[in-house]
Amino acid sequence: MTSDYALQVPDELETALQLKTVQYLVAQRPWLDLYGVNVRPVAPYGSVVRMVNVDPALIHRCLPDELLFEVFSRMAPYDLGRAACVCRKWRYTLRNPIFWRNACLKAWQLSGMVENYKILQSKYESSWRKMWLLRPRIRTDGLYVSRNTYIRAGVREWTVTNPVHLVCYYRYMRFFPSGRFLYKTSGQAVKDVVKCMNFRASKTDVFIGRHTLTDDEVEAAFMYPGLRPTMWRACLRLRGTTLGANNRMDILSLSTSKVNSDGVIEPEEDILGRVEWQEDDISRVSHNRGLAPFTFVPFEEVETSVLNLPVEKMDYYVPG
Repeated sequence: MTSDYALQVPDELETALQLKTVQYLVAQRPWLDLYGVNVRPVAPYGSVVRMVNVDPALIHRCLPDELLFEVFSRMAPYDLGRAACVCRKWRYTLRNPIFWRNACLKAWQLSGMVENYKILQSKYESSWRKMWLLRPRIRTDGLYVSRNTYIRAGVREWTVTNPVHLVCYYRYMRFFPSGRFLYKTSGQAVKDVVKCMNFRASKTDVFIGRHTLTDDEVEAAFMYPGLRPTMWRACLRLRGTTLGANNRMDILSLSTSKVNSDGVIEPEEDILGRVEWQEDDISRVSHNRGLAPFTFVPFEEVETSVLNLPVEKMDYYVPG
């Protein structure tokens, strides 16, 4: 039985009730979440690049980049070059110019910071690493050694034989960034002399002098003590067997001359700046013997260097 009473619903209310029950379909746009995010391109399936990039080296997982940076900042420049050969990450890290800037400013501190920056911009394209490799410099992490040999006639005991002796001696030079250097002439090998090549050694055995570097030429001078002191002066030329090595020095000239007794100066003073008017040109002697090129020997290689071999095993050494 149906009721005669019917509820009349307005048209506006009926339309609102229909909209309330409708299920809206929202379009998914996942690319909107990628705005501002750097996404690497997808590699082909199964390739090595598609694999998860996890560094297998334990030192890279345990050592933060900040600590690695601090370790590199305390290493010598030549150790940085060896560390760059370890892996790709270290090589890219050592491209940071701050490591090479500190090394360059220390190596050429006599030129001054302003002059070094001018040379950097004009010759080396503002690259400190390029400046370190291409600009000639004097190495201070070892000794420059010149091994000289000559034949000396011995005493004739019989008329049949004429004995001769093969004599070997060394010239040692150790340079410092401050402009000073140590010089010693000795018949001892490198491993025995390196212990006394310091400022605490006796001045009668090791001489202290001054040096300057102009392009690839080195001017060095020191004074022999005595009643009338003698000035030792040498002109050297830097070169290297490989790029940036600077491990050879050729002797261009070597001379000694007497110095006036009234103009004697202390070894710590600027000898090169005052040597011109103190030398006696009449007593100057140019030496043409014992001019074998200097070979650089790092401190960590003084025990194993071939220059330690006696004359019986190596009568003559060719620096190369």
